[in-house]
Amino acid sequence: MKQIYLARHAKRRMKWRGIPLTEVEEALAYPDRIEYLSTGRKNAFKSIGEKLIRVSYIEEKDRIIVLSAVDKNK
Repeated sequence: MKQIYLARHAKRRMKWRGIPLTEVEEALAYPDRIEYLSTGRKNAFKSIGEKLIRVSYIEEKDRIIVLSAVDKNK
């Protein structure tokens, strides 16, 4: 897997929502669904226990930049 870089906004969201880095990594490595946006961003969705994690990111040649992470209740 490519190197993961967390944007400041993503770090804040993860802290506020109680989303550990391991869940973000799991969503990126094994997403249940990927949504491709016209802006070049992607959203990876992953169900983890009772949570649905959405990770917004941009994929570059040598790294993945995580822009945001949100816990969406089912």
